Amino acid sequence: MPGLVSEEQVLASVAVAHTRTERRRGPLGREASDGTVLLRPARNVRTVGMSSAVDGAHLGRDLQVLRATTMARSRVGMLVLTAGAAVEAPAGSVGPPGLSEGDELEVRS
Repeated sequence: MPGLVSEEQVLASVAVAHTRTERRRGPLGREASDGTVLLRPARNVRTVGMSSAVDGAHLGRDLQVLRATTMARSRVGMLVLTAGAAVEAPAGSVGPPGLSEGDELEVRS
């Protein structure tokens, strides 16, 4: 399973969602050990239909963190027009204080 990496530190194993169906499902029902999903393309983070809070990050097309937040369940986050991807993960795993604006991420196998 690919890993989400920042500054040579592996933050989480990650599933990459490319299709509309995969992006709509997000972390729901994922088999990744921690449920972290990279949604590409995506311009917002949402927790609708999820049973708990999530850490979310809006990423630029080059996977640089534009905004990181922790969201309560049943919420739809702000639309970020400059975002090219988003990360959704269980609360406490990759969000603040783990990620901050300007961090550069990459997905490694």
